[in-house]
Amino acid sequence: MTFNSQTIIQEIREKFEMLLDFVTGEESQIATADHIERGLFRHLLALGGKLLLLFFVIRAKNCSREPIAMKDGQKLSYHSEKKRTYFSVFGKVPFWRPYFYKAGVKGQSPLDAELSLGSDRYSDFLREMSEYLGVYTAYNKVIDVEERFLGLKLSTRPLQQIIATDASDVETFYAQKPAPLPDEEAEILVIQADGKGIPIVLETPKEPKVRLDKGEKRGRKKEAIVTTVYTIAGASRTPEQVVASFFYQDSDSQTSTSKRTKPQHKHIWATLDGKDTALDRLAKQVALRQGSHILHKVALCDGCEALQSRIEDRFPDFNLILDFIHANEYLWKVANKLLGETNEQRTEWVANRTLQMLSGKTEQIITEFRNLATDDQCTSAQREKLTKTANYFERNSPYMDYPTYLSKGWPIASGVIEGACRHFVKDRFELSGMRWTQEGAENLLRLRAVAENEDWDAYHDFRKLERHTRLYDIPYPCQGILELYGLAA
Repeated sequence: MTFNSQTIIQEIREKFEMLLDFVTGEESQIATADHIERGLFRHLLALGGKLLLLFFVIRAKNCSREPIAMKDGQKLSYHSEKKRTYFSVFGKVPFWRPYFYKAGVKGQSPLDAELSLGSDRYSDFLREMSEYLGVYTAYNKVIDVEERFLGLKLSTRPLQQIIATDASDVETFYAQKPAPLPDEEAEILVIQADGKGIPIVLETPKEPKVRLDKGEKRGRKKEAIVTTVYTIAGASRTPEQVVASFFYQDSDSQTSTSKRTKPQHKHIWATLDGKDTALDRLAKQVALRQGSHILHKVALCDGCEALQSRIEDRFPDFNLILDFIHANEYLWKVANKLLGETNEQRTEWVANRTLQMLSGKTEQIITEFRNLATDDQCTSAQREKLTKTANYFERNSPYMDYPTYLSKGWPIASGVIEGACRHFVKDRFELSGMRWTQEGAENLLRLRAVAENEDWDAYHDFRKLERHTRLYDIPYPCQGILELYGLAA
C-alpha cells in the first residue's frame, strides 16, 4: 500500500478548515478557553501526523528507482515499495519507500540514509524528549506523561533500550570535545571525588520470599564514584569570616562570601566501575584543562583513605584538602554526645572548635578530645565518639592547613561534589522502590552527565552524526549545519 500525496493534501486542508470552524463556529462561542486549548492541541497533533506523512510520501515519490551501486561494485535493482513505521511525537506514521534487492545481498532503502533514520523506528525528537524526561524522573512517569499529553503508547522496556543505545556514544563525545578556552577559565583548577550508593538488583536472585528476614534486603547497593573538575577564582577569607558565615549568617560575612565567583565549566561524571576507573577518566579531563592560566591546583575529598591515596597517586601536583564540611560534621557528632542534641550551648561549642580548626589549632582539639575521653565521668558512647574524632583529625592533619588555604583563596568545602552526589545520584536513583541493573544505571548516569554538563543538544547532534556514519555510506544530510558547530567529522 502507498499513499497519494494529493489525497493527503486534501485531507490536510479539510482538517485545517475543521480547526478554523473549531475556534470560530457556534460551539466556540460558549466554550471555555481550556476546552479550546486542549481540543486545538489534539487536532494539531493529528494534523502534524498528516503533514509528516505527506513529507515522507513526497520524498519517497522523488526517490530514484534506478539501480544503486554498492561499495563492492555490485548493483541492486529496484524490487518493490517496502513499508517502514516512523514512531514520532505525532504518533506512528507508516510510509512506503523504494526497496532495492539482489539475491544473496542485503537489501537497501536509500531513502533511509537520506533521511538519516536510525535502525529502530523511534524518531530522534521522540527519543530525545523521552530520554530528557527519563534523566530526571522515573521511567513509568515518562510513559504516563507521554500517554496523557501526546496520546503515545510506549512502555518502559523500549525506553530503556533507547537510553542504552543513545548513551553508547557519550564517552566518545567527551573524548573529542575541546577544552574550554583559557580566557573563559579561572586560575584555580579544582577536582573533587566522592561516592554514593545505588540500589542494584542481585544478579542471581534468591527464590522470592513473601516476607524478608530481619535486616534482609531484596537488593544491595553499589557505590557510584562521582567526580567533578572545574576552575574557580580565588577569594581569600579569614577563619572568623567563614565561621560567621557558616554559623551565624552574619551580614558582613555573607556579603564577603557572596562575592566568590561560581565554578567555571564544571564537568560532572559518575560511574559504577570503581574508584580507579573514575579517577583515570578524571585525569584525562584534568589534562585538557592544564595550561599557564592555571596558578593553583586543589583536590577536595572527604576522609575516605581509599580515595585520598588514589588522588595523591594520580594527581601529585594537586594540593589535597580535607573537606571542611566533613570535618565540621565530626564536631557536631561530638557535641551531640557531650551536650545533647537539644542543648542551647551546642552551636556555640561547635563554632568555637571550628574556629580553632580553621585557625590551625587542630592539635589543641585532638588533645582536648583525648583528655576528655580519659575522664572518669565520660560515658562509653562519649569516649568512643571523642576517640574516633581525635583519630580522624590526627590522620587527616596533613590535609587541614586551613589558614594557608583560606589566605590563598582556595576552596575548602566540597559543596559541588556533595550536591552532585545528592542531586546527580540520590535524587534519581534512590526513588521509592527502585532497583537497577549495573548496565541500566550506567547508561542513565552517562545521559544524566550530558544533561547536567549542559551538553544535551551538542551531544545529540554528535550522536546522530556517529550513528549515520555507522549505518550509511552517504554524507550526513545536516553536515553543513554540524560544521557550523564544529561537530562534523
